[in-house]
Amino acid sequence: MPYPGRPTLSVLAEFVGTATIKQAAQQRERLLAFCAEEHAAGRSIHELAELTGWTQAAVRRALDSAGVERRGRGASRIRS
Repeated sequence: MPYPGRPTLSVLAEFVGTATIKQAAQQRERLLAFCAEEHAAGRSIHELAELTGWTQAAVRRALDSAGVERRGRGASRIRS
């Protein structure tokens, strides 16, 4: 029996149709704030991309623009 995949997240209503080349400054600021808040709360770049409808590369750029330090790959190390 294969290991079950994780469920796919749906794009949030406020971000539907915002993944365009030209977006309003207000939309861009909301995207940056959302990504920064949710990344700090523990969401992955992959999850943020699904929730916003943007690509993972666009989410990375948004985090960089917001000045957020990204986490490393994989699970956190267990400290003993």
